[in-house]
Amino acid sequence: MRTQTIERTEVDGVDVVGSLSPSRAADFMTCPLLYRFRVVDRLPEEPSADAVRGTLVHAVLEELFDAPPGERTLERARALVGPAWARLQEAEPEVAALFDDGDALAEWLSTAGDLLMSYFVLEDPRRLEPAEREKYVETVIDGGLLLRGYVDRVDVAPTGEVRVVDYKTGRAPRQVFEAKAMFQMKFYALVMWRTTGTVPTLLQLMYLGNEEILRYSPDEADLLATERKLRALWAAIERASTTGEWRPHKSPLCGWCDHKARCPEWGGTPPPLPERDTLPIEPAVHSPAESTVDAD
Repeated sequence: MRTQTIERTEVDGVDVVGSLSPSRAADFMTCPLLYRFRVVDRLPEEPSADAVRGTLVHAVLEELFDAPPGERTLERARALVGPAWARLQEAEPEVAALFDDGDALAEWLSTAGDLLMSYFVLEDPRRLEPAEREKYVETVIDGGLLLRGYVDRVDVAPTGEVRVVDYKTGRAPRQVFEAKAMFQMKFYALVMWRTTGTVPTLLQLMYLGNEEILRYSPDEADLLATERKLRALWAAIERASTTGEWRPHKSPLCGWCDHKARCPEWGGTPPPLPERDTLPIEPAVHSPAESTVDAD
């Protein structure tokens, strides 16, 4: 069985042994084999209509805040859908193949408009002035693990309180799964705390699929626990890379997985590990539509 060591690099003069984003951390926690397929094998995945719609809605909400406050209306947001879709097709031509005809595309674009209407039910963007949007954050924690990702929005109150906001185009999880859903936000909060010295006051997940908001106020103990969890997670990834044992985990999420046919849990066979000696450090990629399906 072929095994791999971890590729090493430097960030601002600090030795880095590996990297994690919220999405890749969630992949390994969901299914180590999925992490392998995405990070080690780097197998291509077909775009899905739900994921692409999430990307489209995120793009529109980002652009909406470029307008003067008084012009941030639902009508303005809906008008931005067409141009945003055109730009998305130009950047990723393969997404056009998701729709068989103009009627199917029109219906899909209409559902994106419905999600934007849900956003306006949850908050009024005319009363907001985000401090930052699509903010890239990164830090290297003790042990050399690089944490990085993109935050949809950061709001700062006149009195200094910081709110971290993330949009989800799926439905809010059931209460028993709320802590799992908030892990991504604690990840961002940890990185921001380590880089600025300030713990964000509020973490806010906005679920447009059913017009719900999940909020959490973290403290230093929460973020230290998150940091310990990430160190333990990386140790497990290192073990898997050393032993070559990337174990599959069967769950309801398998129904959305592009790699089901090559998974042993479903009668498939994974491909041989790539012919290289190191596990690559995952590049920072913004995937705002990930984790938008409520499969709990």
